[in-house]
Amino acid sequence: MEARSKDFLSIVVPMFNERDCLMEFHKRTTIALSKYGVPYEIVIVDDGSMDGTSELLRDICSEDPKVVGVFLSRNSGQSAAITAGFHHSRGTAIIVMDGDLQNLPEEIHLLFEPVRDGASMAKGIRMGRPESKYLRLIPSKIANWLIRRATGCRVRDMGGYSCIKGDLARSLTLRSGQHRFLPALVHINGGRIVEIPVTSNKRFAGESHYGIGRSLDVFIDIALLWFLSASKRRPIYLFGRISTFAFLSSACLFIWTLWDKVINGMDMANRPPFFISILFFLAALSFMSTGFMLEILTGRPGIVHGGFVIEETRNYKKTSPE
Repeated sequence: MEARSKDFLSIVVPMFNERDCLMEFHKRTTIALSKYGVPYEIVIVDDGSMDGTSELLRDICSEDPKVVGVFLSRNSGQSAAITAGFHHSRGTAIIVMDGDLQNLPEEIHLLFEPVRDGASMAKGIRMGRPESKYLRLIPSKIANWLIRRATGCRVRDMGGYSCIKGDLARSLTLRSGQHRFLPALVHINGGRIVEIPVTSNKRFAGESHYGIGRSLDVFIDIALLWFLSASKRRPIYLFGRISTFAFLSSACLFIWTLWDKVINGMDMANRPPFFISILFFLAALSFMSTGFMLEILTGRPGIVHGGFVIEETRNYKKTSPE
């Protein structure tokens, strides 16, 4: 791959209790990247690991200046770790991948080339996934279908291996769980996405942190994503439309009952349409108030990720007692 003067590639890798994978990941990723002739950094985010991952990462940083260690104060989840990695990266393009070697470092260039040629994102479509059919594959297909319906993003495989333009990635604010929806978020922001087939391997070591309980969380996150997409990230748009519909319904019912009272002499207070019009009017006020409150709350700057970065290790040097 021919290097260009503006190219700089950041590899962002969230890790939680991945000590058994870390050395092999670093070795294979370094070998793969050294063949491409593109300047790079490997930003490894330790998400509050308790198995010695952080200590091993500090040792790697002391030996390899291209490795940047970012350490969160506690386990905050994959979205928080990825967001921290984005904010500590410098690349014109950012590769997001797992540290368990299910994503092959040898295929980084497949995702990098479309982005360096102008795409906003290159999304790896995992082929031959070795996971359980009922615990992973079927829930994944259902979730991907729901995300496509909710957002209009046509990417077939939302999770996993991807490459994003650096400035775009650093502008994203990932709520908890939204690491699964990176293509949808890029699509909502107007980005162009290219799909690239990639290999999906078994974990190099250790056990998966994914369980059936997370599938339920995904569907809740999809509902939130639909809300953001439907309201164009402005809550007042969605709640304002609902409020307007409720208000017009209330007005129509009220005018109808008032007309019957004036023309036909029918009592308004004893008729169900009159009470329904009042309910619709109160609902309109409630939805509009909710929209205003959400608009104010979402407009304020907030915490981007749940775990505080307690240390960034860049070219870390160990010191020995004299």
